Amino acid sequence: MTFKNLMIIKAIVCLSFGILLVFVPGVLMDFLGTSLGPGGTFLGRVYGAGLFGTLMLTWFAKNAAESEARRPILLHLFVYDAIGLIVTVLAVISGVLNALGWGIVAVYLVITLGSGYLLTTKPSTA
Repeated sequence: MTFKNLMIIKAIVCLSFGILLVFVPGVLMDFLGTSLGPGGTFLGRVYGAGLFGTLMLTWFAKNAAESEARRPILLHLFVYDAIGLIVTVLAVISGVLNALGWGIVAVYLVITLGSGYLLTTKPSTA
C-alpha cells in the first residue's frame, strides 16, 4: 500500500462516516443495532466533526512528498485506528453493535495495518 492510497482510503471513510455522524448519528446507530440518547447524539456529532478534521489532513496530505511530516501523520492514523479497532471489536463481541459492526472493524483493521506497514518500511529514495 502506498502513502497516497492510504490517505485517499482514509479520506473517503472519514467523509462517509463524518457526514452520517454530524447530520444523522441516530440513523447510523439504528442501522448498527443500537440507539443514542441526547448525550450520545452530541458525542456522535463531535466525533463526526473530528472525522472531518482527519479528512482534511488525509486529503490534503495525499500528495505530500517524503518529509518529516509523514511519520507523525502515519503515527496518528495507526494509534487512532488501532484504538478504534479494539473498541469496535469489543462493542461487537459484547452485543452493543450488531453484525454490521464487523464492517467497521474491517475498515479500522485495513487502516491500522496500512499505516503500521508504512511506519515500519523505509521511505523510498526514488
